[in-house]
Amino acid sequence: MERRRPPQTEEGWYVLHDFRSIDWDAWRDAPERHRSRALAEGVDYLAAAEDAVDAEDGASATFAVLGHKADLLVLHLRPTLADIDALERGFEQTALAEYTERADSYLSVTEVSGYMSEEFFEDDAEVEDTGMRRYIETRLEPSIPDSEFVSFYPMDKRRGDADNWYDLPFDERADHLSSHGEIGKEYAGRVTQIISGSIGLDDFEWGVTLFADDPTDVKDLLYEMRFDPSTSRFAEFGRFLSGRRFPPEQLEAFLAGESIPQDETEHGHHGESAHGGRHGTDSHHGDSSGHHHGESGGDGGRHHGGDDADDDESVRSELEEMGVYAGQPHGEDVHAVVLYSAADPAELHEEVDGLRTNFDHYDTHVKTAVYEPSELADEGSETAVVSLWETERAANTAAGFLADLPEIVRQAGDDDEDSWGTMGMFYAVKPEHREDFVDTFEDAGALLADMEGHRKTDLLANLEDENDMFIASRWDSREDAMQFFRSDAFADAVEFGRDVLEKRPRHVFLA
Repeated sequence: MERRRPPQTEEGWYVLHDFRSIDWDAWRDAPERHRSRALAEGVDYLAAAEDAVDAEDGASATFAVLGHKADLLVLHLRPTLADIDALERGFEQTALAEYTERADSYLSVTEVSGYMSEEFFEDDAEVEDTGMRRYIETRLEPSIPDSEFVSFYPMDKRRGDADNWYDLPFDERADHLSSHGEIGKEYAGRVTQIISGSIGLDDFEWGVTLFADDPTDVKDLLYEMRFDPSTSRFAEFGRFLSGRRFPPEQLEAFLAGESIPQDETEHGHHGESAHGGRHGTDSHHGDSSGHHHGESGGDGGRHHGGDDADDDESVRSELEEMGVYAGQPHGEDVHAVVLYSAADPAELHEEVDGLRTNFDHYDTHVKTAVYEPSELADEGSETAVVSLWETERAANTAAGFLADLPEIVRQAGDDDEDSWGTMGMFYAVKPEHREDFVDTFEDAGALLADMEGHRKTDLLANLEDENDMFIASRWDSREDAMQFFRSDAFADAVEFGRDVLEKRPRHVFLA
């Protein structure tokens, strides 16, 4: 008898979808003092959960459920099952719990599997691919996207007489999942997922939680996937529950039947604490590029905007005193993601162009381009993928998809040895002065090489427009970089630029 080889799995955080129904008659009939107490305790519980004050790490979010299946969803991710258990019982201690009944729940745990990287499970092995390493980390310890719409459903792989997923050879299952994931990549930037395994924990084998700002993006994605054999032949689903996110402080508006979230200008901020748990990091993880229902996936990423807000402010102020535009909040009115790849620039551009098509659906997208080393670059220079966004949230989301590009070797700011890191400078050069600009950069490069704290400065050109130049300059510290910006050589370069540039340059701190 042949026994199929199961893929190895690694588990991360536990996930609880806690669905509640409100006893609306009891709520309307309750004395005002009882409702006030229930509201206060409910807001405190939900806010504390979103801040993950109960555990070392984790994330939570609150959603108004649409339809008759429930009224409220509280989604929890925590490192241990004990954390989840305490959260459940903690809610029951609140006065708000008296007006609710549990309509449903689902328990699962985040995971990665051998379908995604067999290398990860080898003894003493290290995953060298940067994108894959980030993907593994974000699958095991995901954060909750602050998208407004959520859709949750459980699912199994079919075990029928004609189609039995578990009777397929490993390579055939892996091929199915790879093909399935290609569909998800088309929705990069529009749909984000958290996939969690529930074999032995709940009624189905996986729980799938999809996040989007536009519900029809989820609908379109799932409809398209229905025609893929991984779904049409081998997938079985439980019931779907959908909801809209709102911040804990708007619980009263939710219970009063008012519109939520009430102030759309605040949407995208109410989830900040949930992104990084109690530690308040800026990472935004999760992905749609794989959408393999717990067995493979994409990657999350991180936007770097400086080590300290006050430090950045001092940099901006000093640059502005020198007549160098430094903008807000990280050098310019944009948030930058810069990744470096060892892939062929033309092949990389083809991949980036597909992502950029999706990015262009968003008003917050400023620009995404591939910059290849210029004629002055040394042999070790890398091709850069640069993505500029108007909001940090959008930049964080884009970083996750960009990190899955071919042969990504690092992201600006990811080097732990960098105490300040990188400044990116973008210059649109008048065509007739491009040669002059390159010559001036070559002279400046010779000066930089002798400066204390200077690591490397590269001149790169947009693959689609050679007059769109990007200078990536890496330093040991902020003060080392500022010594150059205070120098006569840089002052001369600023004056020179007034004649040769098409428009004001952008200066963006990348770490």
